[in-house]
Amino acid sequence: MLSIITVTFNSEKTVRKTIESVLNQSISHFEYILIDGDSKDATIEIIKSYEAVFKKRNIQYTWISEKDSGIYNAFNKGVKLAKGNWVSFLGSDDCYTEDALEAYLKVILAANDNVDLVYSNVDVIDNEENIINKINGSWSWSKFKRYMNIAHVGAFHNKNYFSKYGFFNESYRIAGDYEMLLRAKDNLKSIKIEKVTAKMADGGVSNNHISLAFKETFKAKNKTAGIGVILCFLDYNIALFKYYFKKIRCEIIR
Repeated sequence: MLSIITVTFNSEKTVRKTIESVLNQSISHFEYILIDGDSKDATIEIIKSYEAVFKKRNIQYTWISEKDSGIYNAFNKGVKLAKGNWVSFLGSDDCYTEDALEAYLKVILAANDNVDLVYSNVDVIDNEENIINKINGSWSWSKFKRYMNIAHVGAFHNKNYFSKYGFFNESYRIAGDYEMLLRAKDNLKSIKIEKVTAKMADGGVSNNHISLAFKETFKAKNKTAGIGVILCFLDYNIALFKYYFKKIRCEIIR
């Protein structure tokens, strides 16, 4: 079975669309887990409102709401609750395409038990749902150890990976998913689905805290991947330059 995990906190403006994208999948043999961080807005009411409709479709629907220490603490709670052999993380402002889980399930059923990760292409969209970027890189250790070149949104992880390499490092605030996948180094076994299976909202935590994102990426590459400080420092400055160059260029075009 597949397990999809969504973490929410004061997500009333976006979570309904995310839940609908999971509910409207072409298959129903999966479970949906929502981990809420004690939201103070209408998020919980929205989550509760879908209990009956998921039950009607015979889809297991589980949610909890309690304070957490960050997104990776919430992710770990979700993994521990998951009953499926494959686990995915879908942001509370991200959406699956209608046939996403069917596409993943076909690949997973045909995959060997030693496959760690199945991922795909992802479209990045703005508030008007215009596609402003595409994440369509293919995993290779030579690239991945330098930067996160694949789409993690909606990707499925073999649950055995967490038994082998551990859960998310909760000291990270932004780059914990990257750090977690770096642990396997060049032993990571992955399969890519050559199609778009998710739409990711622009302006997530990483974009809003870009300096911290780059610093945590530096730390993950150095401490977990074993990349030297000099190369990490070079990558850090190149990434920072590219980010601000792109930002300035967009402002000029406007």
